[in-house]
Amino acid sequence: MVNRSFKSPAIVTPFADVWANRLNGAVICADTDHLDLSEGAHDLVVHAMSLHWSNDPVGQLIQCRRALKPDGLLIVATLGGQTLQELRSCLSEAEIALSGGLSPRVAPMGEIRDLGALLQRAGLAMPVADSLTLPVDYRDAFSLMRDLRAMGESNALATRRRKPDNRRLFEETSNLYATHFATGESRVRATFEMVFLTGWAPDASQPKPLRPGSANQRLADALAVTETPLPD
Repeated sequence: MVNRSFKSPAIVTPFADVWANRLNGAVICADTDHLDLSEGAHDLVVHAMSLHWSNDPVGQLIQCRRALKPDGLLIVATLGGQTLQELRSCLSEAEIALSGGLSPRVAPMGEIRDLGALLQRAGLAMPVADSLTLPVDYRDAFSLMRDLRAMGESNALATRRRKPDNRRLFEETSNLYATHFATGESRVRATFEMVFLTGWAPDASQPKPLRPGSANQRLADALAVTETPLPD
């Protein structure tokens, strides 16, 4: 838990109207490839729900780190690799059955381990990655796809199929979805994996890891337990 007051926050987001009055005095920055953030100007940067669409995720994090003051905090909320796994599976199965081929329809999203590693690559200290899986129920696959469109999360991949799709594809997808992922209440379930990343701009005041072998107290003594050596 972080117990600190932030006086110069910035929010990187595609939804400026949502964040407009959430943090008093916060700079609202569009999630473009080149972030309009001043170097060393902020003690908090929140990258909100757009890293999974970035062409250069590491570059985004590096720009956020540069915008932080020493010991400033970066918080990232993004979608992880388990997101929409059901829809991805049903679209693939339906398209193979109808056309014998596949085209990109659901954007690939990073696994939590890979996303956590990006923090280190971006030069952030004390990196932490966590995730929360949110199951959401819908009437059918069409309701899910309408919701995704309203969220701005529909297919925007550069390599997506450009020709209009036959409605049969989506009808078959909906049928497969109802067969494989029904909840038992005449509804279907979609998975959204939220991944949260935190990292700090390096500063001399931050704790440093001890050199291996430099401890002056045994963990077993601190826990008041008997240490059992592992067999060779």
